[in-house]
Amino acid sequence: MTGFDLVAGLALLLVRPGMIVIGTPFFGALHAPTAVRVGLTLMLAVLMAMTAPVPPSLPATGLVVVVLREAAIGLAIAMAVRVLVGAAEFAGHFIAYQIGLSLGSLIDPQSGVRNNVLALLYANVVVVLCLATNVHHTLIRALADSYTALPIGFGAIGGTLADTVADLLGAVFVIGLRIAIPVVAVLLLIEFGLGLLARVAPALNVIVAGAPVRIVVGLLVLAASLVGLPAVVARFVPTVFDLAARLAAGFR
Repeated sequence: MTGFDLVAGLALLLVRPGMIVIGTPFFGALHAPTAVRVGLTLMLAVLMAMTAPVPPSLPATGLVVVVLREAAIGLAIAMAVRVLVGAAEFAGHFIAYQIGLSLGSLIDPQSGVRNNVLALLYANVVVVLCLATNVHHTLIRALADSYTALPIGFGAIGGTLADTVADLLGAVFVIGLRIAIPVVAVLLLIEFGLGLLARVAPALNVIVAGAPVRIVVGLLVLAASLVGLPAVVARFVPTVFDLAARLAAGFR
């Protein structure tokens, strides 16, 4: 093994962990210090080096292809967490629109963009739940297992990659609706009640009178439904990791 092969092999071990640190909010959010993200990447790479098989030699001309494949596999594994966080943000947007709080926004520390208050709340709660239920441990185990199932080297794009991406996008909507459905269902009943009230008392300005009712009832139901959020997250963690594994296998 030449010096170039040794350096290339060590550098390749940084790619998958680096993509996971970049892609998961509790390992390396956008505003996390660069030194922390680099340190986590190096620590994960050192841990993976104990078990990950590195090819004895790699041609310099094909090194770019190997790096791109490593990056794609790392991002595919990170999608397991991103799907959960994205579903939580979708639920927050949906609920905020129904309640009437969609115009209130803050800077999201995870992405650096403006996000409405409830989407930010749900996303951060899901991140905390992931840490509390050791999802980050599952993510590291998935990273270690990926080096056995998908060793470093050349690969090909599988034919099921598009279907898996569609399933991941569908999981975002399914999980988001599971989170948002209690609030949406109650607010739908409120809308029916306000509609009947408008028929009974046409002189009443239902649009003005109904706004505080939607906000108060919506926030109360939201607070009550947060109790069931851990069960929803725990229910779908195996599903999203299975989808992420299928996505990574598309670069076998």
